[in-house]
Amino acid sequence: MKNFIIVILSTFFIGCSYISGPNGLFPDNSDDFFKEDLSEDLITDDNEISKDDHYPVFAVGEFQKEAIETPKPRQIFSSSESKEVQLRRLGELLWVYVEALPSTTWPITKSFLETSEYDLVNFNPEIGTFLVNYDDEVEMKVIIEHGIKESSTEIFLQFFDANDSPLQEPIWITRSQAELEKLVEYIAESVDSFSGTSLAAQSLNDKKKAVIFNLDDQTVIELNLGFNRAWSAVLRALNNGEIFITDRDREEGYFLVSFDVKANQSSWFSFLNFASDDNAVALKGKSDYKIILKTIDNKTSISAENLNEVDGSTEALLSKINELLS
Repeated sequence: MKNFIIVILSTFFIGCSYISGPNGLFPDNSDDFFKEDLSEDLITDDNEISKDDHYPVFAVGEFQKEAIETPKPRQIFSSSESKEVQLRRLGELLWVYVEALPSTTWPITKSFLETSEYDLVNFNPEIGTFLVNYDDEVEMKVIIEHGIKESSTEIFLQFFDANDSPLQEPIWITRSQAELEKLVEYIAESVDSFSGTSLAAQSLNDKKKAVIFNLDDQTVIELNLGFNRAWSAVLRALNNGEIFITDRDREEGYFLVSFDVKANQSSWFSFLNFASDDNAVALKGKSDYKIILKTIDNKTSISAENLNEVDGSTEALLSKINELLS
């Protein structure tokens, strides 16, 4: 029995060394890096190597002398469960505002035109246009664009005569309003229950009218809009937020506002709205920031200046405005 046990143990240890020993099937190679040899340095032409270091490491005492042009990340804001649909007007300009992506609004609008009394001639989902025979001498063009707000759509309507000249008389503005009111009613009934989306119109989702970026270490919002619409959008955002307008000058293109950054920062109890009415009255009486609008080539930039060096930053103010733009 003793000899048998010795034979069994010997066989076991021999088997283990055969499997995991230095000469076994699975040898331990954790120390193999000691056996590696370094190759000679690779000699190349520096001009052929592309250097793109977005995160340089600076030694003690060094600092970044040149600004690194890195775009700000696109701000994403949560939307409510209900999708708002409105008919909006600014002077003689009328449009439909929908809180849904253009790729979602496109098939609903297409269904509305196909079931209408008018003849749908053609459509182009890549540029967001429908062409309809309004009558024998007039054509109606429906234009779908991405709105200012994230995940929103704006729908415009234009009438053209037989010579492709736009019809801008008051009667056609009245007819535009009537047709857009029908469209608003149709979309409002369909947008919450409609689950489809158009793959052909996906490119419209990327053509946003609002971009936020850094320029000379200053946060700027750029709207792909003329001054009138940009001014109206900023005014609506200020009125919808807790941003008090103390003065404004449309000709010069600026608002003077008061804004409590700390009060508007997210907190556990912000939804309870414990803000003091006395504090709100005090804010209305002072000007902390100047919001400046400048329009060049039908694009309007929105920036802000800190007037009183109050706590907070202009970036927080512009972020709040950007969230409320629509």
